[in-house]
Amino acid sequence: MGERAGRPAGPGTGKVTASHRSRDAIIYVRQSTFTQTQENTESLALQYELRRYATELGWGEDQISVIDDDLARSASSTDGRLGFTDLVAAVGLGRAGIIVGREVSRLARNNTDWYQVLDLCSITDTLIADVDGIYHPGDFNDRLVLGLKGQMAEAELHMLRMRLTAALRHKAARGELRQLLPVGLDYDDDGQVMLSPDEAVRSAISQVYALFGRLGSARQVMMTLREQGLRLPRRKAGARRITWAEASYPAVHDFLTNPAYAGAFAFGKTTTRTEIAGGKKVTRHRQLPQDQWEVLIPGHHPGYLGWDAYQDNQARLRANYKAPRGDGGGAARKGAALLSGLLRCGKCGRMMQVGYSGHGGDAPRYVCGRGTQLYGTPPCQSIGGIYLHRAVLEQLFQVLQPASLEATAHAMADAGQRHCQQVAAFEAALERARFEADRAMRKHDEVEPGNRLVARTLEARLEERLAGLHRAEGALAAARARHPVQLTGDEIAWLSRAGADVSAVFDAPATSNSQRKQLIRAVISEITLTIDRQARICHVLIAWQGTATTAVTIPLQKRGGGAITTGEDTLDLITRLATRYNDTTIAQILGRQQRRTATGLAWTRDRVSSLRRSRGIPHCPAPAPNVSGSRQDDLMASVPQAAQLLGVDKATIYRWLRDGFITGEQLTPGAPWHIRVNPALRDRIRPDVPDGWLPLDQAAKVLGIARQTVLHKVQRGELAAVYVTAGRRKGLRIQAGHDQPGLFATPHGKKGAVLTMADGPEYQGAVGGFGEPQADQLVPQLLVVADGGGRVPGVQPHVGVEPGGAGAAGGRAVLAAGDLIR
Repeated sequence: MGERAGRPAGPGTGKVTASHRSRDAIIYVRQSTFTQTQENTESLALQYELRRYATELGWGEDQISVIDDDLARSASSTDGRLGFTDLVAAVGLGRAGIIVGREVSRLARNNTDWYQVLDLCSITDTLIADVDGIYHPGDFNDRLVLGLKGQMAEAELHMLRMRLTAALRHKAARGELRQLLPVGLDYDDDGQVMLSPDEAVRSAISQVYALFGRLGSARQVMMTLREQGLRLPRRKAGARRITWAEASYPAVHDFLTNPAYAGAFAFGKTTTRTEIAGGKKVTRHRQLPQDQWEVLIPGHHPGYLGWDAYQDNQARLRANYKAPRGDGGGAARKGAALLSGLLRCGKCGRMMQVGYSGHGGDAPRYVCGRGTQLYGTPPCQSIGGIYLHRAVLEQLFQVLQPASLEATAHAMADAGQRHCQQVAAFEAALERARFEADRAMRKHDEVEPGNRLVARTLEARLEERLAGLHRAEGALAAARARHPVQLTGDEIAWLSRAGADVSAVFDAPATSNSQRKQLIRAVISEITLTIDRQARICHVLIAWQGTATTAVTIPLQKRGGGAITTGEDTLDLITRLATRYNDTTIAQILGRQQRRTATGLAWTRDRVSSLRRSRGIPHCPAPAPNVSGSRQDDLMASVPQAAQLLGVDKATIYRWLRDGFITGEQLTPGAPWHIRVNPALRDRIRPDVPDGWLPLDQAAKVLGIARQTVLHKVQRGELAAVYVTAGRRKGLRIQAGHDQPGLFATPHGKKGAVLTMADGPEYQGAVGGFGEPQADQLVPQLLVVADGGGRVPGVQPHVGVEPGGAGAAGGRAVLAAGDLIR
């Protein structure tokens, strides 16, 4: 083997055969840490010189390969060791004849990985060489020696770790271990922990604790800070520079849960656990409960809050965790269920759950339904939230009444103090932003204007700092504008004597549901409900914070006793509609009339059906399957049925109704039309045009009146009309002879004059006594006939026509003379 420096000496040279030399020689180089690669350079050089030793054993330069991908990698596992993976692959494929390293611990300090290499080398006839010699893993003695070397390498790693961790724990037990400090804490020149000298940092962190003490929720603190525009300081581990960013939930949670901010020294807060995930070995770190921390020294250094306050904060955070299904607790949210998380079923012992109903979804109800979810059993009990809230709050205000005498004065003082703290935080933020902007300005002024590569960067940084300064000024102005009301000395003295009305504050519109829940939870620990349905009472046991309890009995409301009901007019209408129409049609009619249910919802078929069944309203009879009948039948038909009977389409039926050609009935506005189909109507529907009957336009010309007037005469029965259903001449036809006078036919010589009732021969008998007109006569109160100029001086341009009894049943129409006289 020789004594030359840089190559190992030892037995085993005769184990190298031509078969080994026909394959590659692999030099494996590894250092455990990056520091070793920088400082232990001689050890690294010795490993690279093993290439000369492989040459002396008979391998050519082109057969020797060096694997040094695992520099700064530990051999305790194969995670991230790409070089070791390539080595094992080369051995498994039979490409390696010998593996050369300074010590076998370079290959692995884990017996699992080490024996894997030995097994592969034994199968593929691969040698292993170190400073002590050359070994063949297939030989029993050599395998025994290699196994001992692997055991010693693993034990050596364990001993190194044990010595290091023992010294670390011993120093930590005295509180002298130098740890990485979070932002807001620094080491002084003597190595002692102190609060940050930056006033802006201290003010921002103090504001986090002040807001949490008032809001009780880390997420609410984060949202409030974002709304106010107050940024939080952040610092990377091991760094000295402090950066400022918008409030985030992880940042707020770190401030609230890190014991260092409470002046405590903590060590050993996590544990390491190795498990199999996805077929791979995974190492996970898990947070330990506080009672399992290895070292905890309260009062070790100055903090932002006391240890007792820190413990209270942790209890509030744990109470805010989302409770498992079926358990109570959780953060106070905005829902109307004020007792959520506090109610326990007195029958099964499970926590009761919350449900919401009502038109706005804001009517809470407490249900013990966990058994239904788990085992399919019926719910134990349920109760509405309104009556339960009323009874519990009555007891709550009675308990708080003695303490309410000093509540307002303390609340006003605390509000003023909190406002001063908030303003101080924003003032510190503004001072910091002004300093950053000034520094950016100085750097910008120092650069040469021609050096645009640097000037552009400094200009962008200056604009960013100026924008931050503007935001800080706006945030400070907004904070100062939110100042609370300042009370005078007389007002404070009066409040100290009179006290505060806690119930009025509780019911105030400005008080949110989450704040109401916080007040309830601060006083009440748990409420147990036991409902007796037969006696219609609910037994309520209120457990106050501490050991005191209060028992209350609540009478249950009669089912439906306080419910809102549908109006009588709507009920009467539904009762009448149900005699003719189904539920779908009734819902459509109610919708057209813009009617709503008692809860303000739109009517649907199911809601109409439910109301009809609950009120005992019978369903409409089934429609007759055949409505054809004979031509002598007199029946009421719907629009589709009438269209079928008369041989026309539905649009024609609706046009006839609009024109007055036929008459229809509606049970209520918006209801379907019903047509009376009788022999008279059937006779008016003909396939051919009778002789002498004219279309509407021609009839109007012949009669000398307007089209609408002709239709009115047809509707009143003064003119006979038929409807032709076939041929090119289909449509309305009217019997209008040339000898038939028009509505405004005037006597000879009277055209263009004002007519009185005595001018017409048909009215001569009615002039003297102003007698009653006949049923088929029109009584003109004042008829104005337009002259050539279109009007008569001194006379109103419109006339009022009052029809007789047979025409329009005494109705009144206003007709324009110019429209009626040709």
